[in-house]
Parts: sequence; structure tokens; C-alpha cells
Amino acid sequence: MQLSIVTTLYNSSPYLIEFYERISIQAQELTNDYEIIFVNDGSPDDSLERALNLFQHDQHVRVIDLSRNFGHHKSMMTGLMHARGELVFLIDSDLEEEPELLGEFHKQFHESDVDVVYGVQKSRKGNFIEQISGNLFYRFFNLISSYPVPLNLITARLMSQRYVKALIEHKDREIFLAGLWAITGFSQQPIVVTKHFKGNSSYNIFSKISILVNSITSFSNTPLIFVFYLGILISSLAGIAAVILVIRRAFFNELLAGWPSLIVSIWFLGGLTIFCLGIIGIYLAKIFSETKQRPYTIIKDIYESAIISDEVNDNP
Repeated sequence: MQLSIVTTLYNSSPYLIEFYERISIQAQELTNDYEIIFVNDGSPDDSLERALNLFQHDQHVRVIDLSRNFGHHKSMMTGLMHARGELVFLIDSDLEEEPELLGEFHKQFHESDVDVVYGVQKSRKGNFIEQISGNLFYRFFNLISSYPVPLNLITARLMSQRYVKALIEHKDREIFLAGLWAITGFSQQPIVVTKHFKGNSSYNIFSKISILVNSITSFSNTPLIFVFYLGILISSLAGIAAVILVIRRAFFNELLAGWPSLIVSIWFLGGLTIFCLGIIGIYLAKIFSETKQRPYTIIKDIYESAIISDEVNDNP
């Protein structure tokens, strides 16, 4: 198979038919040997029913139905695991990323002789708060991570099969996909694109904070190093302060009354201790999660054409 198109479904019903029509046109301009993989990530609307209707009328369509909602990144990885094309195009189905990017990426892919062509936003979509928070996220992540990711990265990317095989070799249970894209390596070429803004996002403030914490603790040990040096700094300052108090008492007969400052210090150090233990706890929780080796998604059903399925069985 020459081309696989992978996308996920979550509250995607209003956009699904238009996405399918537009991406099919783009695929047919490149090859007749292609598949469109819809991964239903426990969508609460009728996205699955619409995708299954497309499956009934088009043998190029495959539908992977997950047992529940596992999250955007994990469902994308599941789709990539089942992609069979020599080229794999990953894109969101909400039409914020134009399906016509496939043709543009395909041209750049062959002209540049690379393994990945991916999109970056010309200017970050959304309102002022979303733009600022997004820029701060990437800059902060790149500041403390050993594997920097491009600013304003989007989902849409065209990948070689060898890159995809290397990508899915990662066994992380807590996935930050942009980081995995970066550390997988290979030759990657960015293209500046425009991402549209439909007015709302499936990521609320709590989801974004969760992604930030997960991305940092998955790709950087800087917070643990920070705790170590912070402990040294506080111990040093405390030792200096103790020496000063002894000197003032021994040589100047000064006994400082410090109940307010003492209470403030206790609260400050207590909060700092809890904060540091929390950082360590997050890392321990991730170790606990990873060592259990649970699958990061569970597939309930796979719907695919019997013809395509037989071809795969004949060519393992």
C-alpha cells in the first residue's frame, strides 16, 4: 500500500463528512492504493456511526473503535500502529488543518528527500490567552528539555514507513507525542502553514496543565536536579543565618525576637518541602505506571474491507 491517512475522532461529527470528501480527493490525486484510518477515541457524539457509514460505502476506509476515551495522543499512536502505507499522513479531522496539506507535503517530501514533512503555524491560532500560553509552554519545555520541539507545531505530518516503525517502538504509557516526534530523529522538514480556529477546543485549562506536567516529567530530569540544588541552597542559607545569630549573641549580646519570622519560615519551608516531594512523587508515579506495562489503548473493534484484510494476511 502506498499511502495511509490516519486521523482521530472525538466530537468530530460536524466535520467528518467534509473531511472525508476533501482528504479522499487529495489521496486520489496521488494514488489509488490508499487507506483512510479513523480512530474513534470514545467520542460521545455520532462520529463512530458516521465513520461506519463511510466504511460501508468505501473500501478505502478503516475504522478502529477504542473501548473508551484514552486521549488524543494515545489514539493517534494506535492509528499509526495500524498504518500500512509506504507513506503515512497524520492529521486532525476537525478541519483546523486543511486536508489539502497532503498534496503540499507530498511534493515537499519528494523534493527534499526527507523522512518527515511536518507543519508549523505561521502565527498561533486562538485568542490572546491561548497564544501566550502556547508560546510559553513550548519555550518553557525547550528550556528544560534535552529534546527541543519546534514552536507552534501542529499535528499534520507526512512520514515514511520506516520513521513510523521507529516511532511506534517507543513504549511510553504516558505519551507526549511532540517529544516522541523529536527524539525519534531522522531527517525532518518543516513547512509553515495556516491553522484555522473554529472557536473552541477540546483541551481545557486542566488538560493543558496535565499535558505540561506530563511532557516535562517524560522528557526532562531537570525538576529533580532543581530539587537537589534548591536543597543545597536552602541548607547553605540556613547555615549562614545560624552562624550570624551565634555571632550576634556571643559577641554583641543580641537576642532577636522572631516569632513572626519563625512562623513564616516554617510555613515557607513546609510548603517548599511538600512541593519538592510532589515533584518526586510525580516521577515515582510515572515509574509505577510504566512498570505495569499496561496497553495505552484498548481496541474494541476494527472495521476494514475483507479485500484489504486478505491482502495483508497474504503479505505479512
